[in-house]
Amino acid sequence: MSRSAHPAGPRHADVLPEGHYTGPPADLNALDPRVWARTVSREPEGAVTVGGLDVRALAEEHGTPAYILDEADFRARCRAWQEAFGAEADVYYAGKAFLSRAVVRWLDEEGMNLDVCSGGELATALSAGMPAERIALHGNNKSLAEIERAVETGVGRIVVDSFQEIERVAATARRLGRRQRVQIRVTVGVEAHTHEFIATAHEDQKFGLALADGVAAEAVRRTLHHDSLELTGIHSHIGSQIFDMAGFEVSARRVVKLLTEVWKEHGIELPEIDLGGGLGIAYTSEDDPREPHEIAKALGDIVARECASAGIAAPRLSVEPGRAIVGPTAFTLYEVGTIKSLEGLRTYVSVDGGMSDNIRTALYDAEYSVALVSRSSQAPPMLARVVGKHCESGDIVVRDAYLPADVAPGDLLAVPATGAYCRSMASNYNHVPRPPVVAVNSGTSRVIVRRETEEDLLRLDVG
Repeated sequence: MSRSAHPAGPRHADVLPEGHYTGPPADLNALDPRVWARTVSREPEGAVTVGGLDVRALAEEHGTPAYILDEADFRARCRAWQEAFGAEADVYYAGKAFLSRAVVRWLDEEGMNLDVCSGGELATALSAGMPAERIALHGNNKSLAEIERAVETGVGRIVVDSFQEIERVAATARRLGRRQRVQIRVTVGVEAHTHEFIATAHEDQKFGLALADGVAAEAVRRTLHHDSLELTGIHSHIGSQIFDMAGFEVSARRVVKLLTEVWKEHGIELPEIDLGGGLGIAYTSEDDPREPHEIAKALGDIVARECASAGIAAPRLSVEPGRAIVGPTAFTLYEVGTIKSLEGLRTYVSVDGGMSDNIRTALYDAEYSVALVSRSSQAPPMLARVVGKHCESGDIVVRDAYLPADVAPGDLLAVPATGAYCRSMASNYNHVPRPPVVAVNSGTSRVIVRRETEEDLLRLDVG
């Protein structure tokens, strides 16, 4: 279905209000490999398996809703990114997408670096044994306690985001007798083709220091003034869920221009440039994301070309894929509860989760796919809206999708590509406990983040 399409016509209509033509997929039982984790398949008898395990067995053992994460797929994607960029670049997994101690251990074992943006993410990384020198600390308003812990534990770099932060990191490093490696986050004035709330490089937003008005250049001067800081490079991040590389080309050109100005003014060549993350994944069959090797070549060529044109040595490149690694590796498993057919409109299929486990549809108008996974069906397609159990009309999981017309209470539905940001942004709205994260691999499953209980909720209520 088109990413801009929101059917509102009859249940089996094929013409959308916007005038676009669409319709149900040829086979509702088919699973598009671009959207699903790599070990997901539908067995001949109808049920879906992942990591060699039947989703019905997973639901029986772990309950629903549950995030089901394919460990083999996660590791394979880490290796693909590492191999694509090679030894001459650095790949940092963006922990904000999803982080747990098990994931940190996988990253460490696969040789990945880790980008964190809060004290909690840093604590998770350190508690799971990630070497501090392979950690970067991000964030637009780091607390003094977060800065102190980062410097004290020896994180590999702190990405500073304001004049005040430059002074705070410098003072903390001086007091602790350290020389802290830092990068300066800049805003390059690139409007990525993404939702307003996840576009991060235009000037009118909270992140970074603007290139356009000379603030970034002043940040370089102030950083170089401090002996307790080692300025290693410039950081840029233009947004999220991006498919077009044109924005990265403009960003790289403007960052390289700043590197050239630094060389001319201060006589130093900064050794690193970080172009951030934000590379898109397939949430629906209409999405066509690039492979890591394509991205690596495109970014490498862009930086090399811009530096050659400017007459400076190409710095070491780093990137920060988060969603691009973990997003496709997981799906959310739900059980159908109630079904309401609205004549002339659509059928509402309610599941046992909702906006507390996936806020992205309500927050960003994000689009997802959905499939009946506990069995196959030869029933005709119906236009459905998959909704949650919360007291909000905006509690929508999948806005518009085709499901078999015989979907019934007790069936299992799965929404793919929920590995990124769903658990990270989950809440306890309506006092609903958050689902578990279950890792599957080679015929075994294990809980890596347990399901919350009512006791967990009440434990914090000290009134």
